Amino acid sequence: MKKRDSKKDNIVLFPGLERRLLEKGLETLHQKQYRQASDLLEQARNLDPDNSEIYTGLVLAYFEAGNINQARKMAAEMLKKGIGDYFQVMDLYIMILVQLNEYQEVITAIEALLEDREVPKEKLEHFSKMLHFSRRMAAGKKETANDHDLTRDMGQPKLNLFDCLDPQEQMMMAARLANENIRSYITEIKEYLASNEGDAFQKAMLLNILKEQEYEKEVTVEKFGMKETFIPVSLPEIHEVEKALEVKQLLKEELESEDPVLFENIKSMIERNFFLLYPFTPSPEASSAWAAAYHYLGDLYLGKAEPADSYARKYRTSEEEIREAVAFIGKIEEISYPK
Repeated sequence: MKKRDSKKDNIVLFPGLERRLLEKGLETLHQKQYRQASDLLEQARNLDPDNSEIYTGLVLAYFEAGNINQARKMAAEMLKKGIGDYFQVMDLYIMILVQLNEYQEVITAIEALLEDREVPKEKLEHFSKMLHFSRRMAAGKKETANDHDLTRDMGQPKLNLFDCLDPQEQMMMAARLANENIRSYITEIKEYLASNEGDAFQKAMLLNILKEQEYEKEVTVEKFGMKETFIPVSLPEIHEVEKALEVKQLLKEELESEDPVLFENIKSMIERNFFLLYPFTPSPEASSAWAAAYHYLGDLYLGKAEPADSYARKYRTSEEEIREAVAFIGKIEEISYPK
């Protein structure tokens, strides 16, 4: 990887920029801002050209934006370069080919896969059924390659959410569920959301899909030691949580003209953190305390943090509340970037 030139790219201030661009790209992807997502993920790919999560995010961003040929090209590049889990990427590639109605190519790809590779048992039936389905479609039978037909033809397996730990699998699952009736899986999803285990990012995505599909019944959610009951259809948009908007506004007033680069970096952290927190708004209650905490952490990353009382005066809050917010942010960041 080439060394980054900080003179040419003054956003390179915080550590782990590649990861932060990836996280922001995934957030915007889930918010259906596909062009912005692809721009962010392309930036991340320039910094980390072999990262499978970035590639998968790009494939999904292009696919959802309707740029299916570009998605196909990216997936084919992943297969050629051996980026990511081969069978997961092949599954993604086949999904794209089906969307393009290129069933003969699906047949060729799966036949080569079954001949040349030792397919895991849990994947073998899936690929075999896809092969059978594609042969029928290629033969000109009057069937339509839509989600309903594929579900009917292949059956509707469990989501196995507790086993879905890989970010690529989570993104692929969310993309698929967004285009299906998620109520078919509601018992399993409710169990996952209510558990003290599971991934905070995946829980946020599932809640957002339930909201988009106007699910009106109560679901219990647990994450970061908090547990509460919500009605998904009544939740705010995932990128319009009131507290997050208030915190960003306070920091904008304080930092945007004085240090716009610092403000953008802190804003990115806030958006990522509140995505993971969704739909919770933890204590301290005061938005000013959170703004002060994020400002402090932003300065801390740059090695220029002042004593806590300085931020308390600036944002008219207490040192105790700032420390509480800083501790909570640290817990979220540890999950975002585990050591």
